[in-house]
Amino acid sequence: MQRLTHLNESPSQTAGPYVHIGCVPNFAGITGVYDADLGATMVNGETRGERITITGTVFDGTGTPLRDAMIELWQADTHGLYAGRDGADPNFTGWGRVACDTETGQWSMHTIRPGAVPFPDGRMMAPHISIWLVARGINIGLQTRMYFPDDPRLAQDPWLTRIEHQNRLPTLVARETTPHEFQFDIHLQGPNETIFFDV
Repeated sequence: MQRLTHLNESPSQTAGPYVHIGCVPNFAGITGVYDADLGATMVNGETRGERITITGTVFDGTGTPLRDAMIELWQADTHGLYAGRDGADPNFTGWGRVACDTETGQWSMHTIRPGAVPFPDGRMMAPHISIWLVARGINIGLQTRMYFPDDPRLAQDPWLTRIEHQNRLPTLVARETTPHEFQFDIHLQGPNETIFFDV
């Protein structure tokens, strides 16, 4: 077997600062590429549905806020239709991207409350927002979901009923702080570790 000495494998790298440079250049101080960072706005004046604001912080295992995380939100419109489907709201992107504040680690996004989405077997999933996050030290983006409190469909949701440790379901449910405003914190480790999905 021939040993290579000049084309050695480079070390694996985490997301580092390049996620922000490539995905949210305006946030990273690189202007002139886009008028606004892609995904910064999910709604416009014609978007149908209940307007809501989601705010959150990503915490590491010590309870320290991550100040370099980036969040993407994916969701259905107010009628449970994803962008691009027949009948979906053309004034709703269904997708948003936001970087956490470099001082506080907090993120915030204005969107609409989604409708229930059909499951392949005909059941309905409780209204939810899929969340993907990356940060320094996370090699592969993490997937989770945010559900809404006091929704009667939570008990029958096809995904939630499959989770073995039902006592951890509250980590997937947002807290309504004021009308139309929700707090959804994500804990990477520790006793309040958020449930992440392997998808």
